[in-house]
Amino acid sequence: MARQLPHEGDGKYLVYAGTGTDLIFNHGVELPGFASFPLLEKPETRTILAGQMRDLVDLAKEMNIGCILDAPTWMANVDRAAPLGYDAERLIDVNKDAVSLMEDVRRAAGRDDILVSACIGPRYDPYADVSPISVEDARHYHRAQLDSLKETSVDLVTAYTFNRPSEAAGCILAAKDVELQIIMSLVVETDGCLADGTKLVDAIDQIDTATNSAALFFMVNCAHPTHFAGAIDNHPRIRGIVANASSCSHAELDEAEELDEGDPHQLGKQMAEVMRNNPSIQVFGGCCGTDMRHLRSMARAIDHPT
Repeated sequence: MARQLPHEGDGKYLVYAGTGTDLIFNHGVELPGFASFPLLEKPETRTILAGQMRDLVDLAKEMNIGCILDAPTWMANVDRAAPLGYDAERLIDVNKDAVSLMEDVRRAAGRDDILVSACIGPRYDPYADVSPISVEDARHYHRAQLDSLKETSVDLVTAYTFNRPSEAAGCILAAKDVELQIIMSLVVETDGCLADGTKLVDAIDQIDTATNSAALFFMVNCAHPTHFAGAIDNHPRIRGIVANASSCSHAELDEAEELDEGDPHQLGKQMAEVMRNNPSIQVFGGCCGTDMRHLRSMARAIDHPT
């Protein structure tokens, strides 16, 4: 059954991309290389992964909105998984298994407004000082993971934390090649620009030009509302915001030894204000440092603006 995607209606959808920091700091789970997908192999950690998504489903039901379940496949690509001992053939099974777990959660909930997505991550650490890859190289690279996801029941895929327009364009084209719907989520620095200084709206326009607007829509993730509020500029292609709990820079967060969970109440108010100022936004949620307290605060503030 083809389910309605966010841009096809006017409903709100909740997402949770902060599972990694939640696993480390709130569940005491060690993530090898910050990858969540190895947790699929052990029953006890697999249960935790499913539990995070069940909590999201429960909150969405409480707030009477839809939700998107993201399979933990952000690092399940060849270059980032190889140091963890995963080869290309094994990754095919990993991607399929991750989606299967999300399907189990959705099936148990028995709701039509739950979408299953799979996370696509950039080829390299998005904050590493590496040269950009070309559109065609990115298209070829991401095709492998997308090929494996094409054989699953995903409603769409979500590319999170991309900060190089050429790689974002290549990933979108790879999804188009295998006929998968894709949301592209970009990450900005504290000034609201991508790491290379490109303004957010300019990057989106560049990517759309290179791909003939093939992405469903764009989001911003892994940044604080104070970083992206002024950068969205009511751009009609931006339909999602997925915020960090902390207003610190990526460099500061990378150095931190303790979790900066910010102020959940204040974060909710800030997210609601961004959405009031940018009415095309339908998808919202939490990224690094957030948990269900932050998401509940967002949902309440958005539902009952002050």
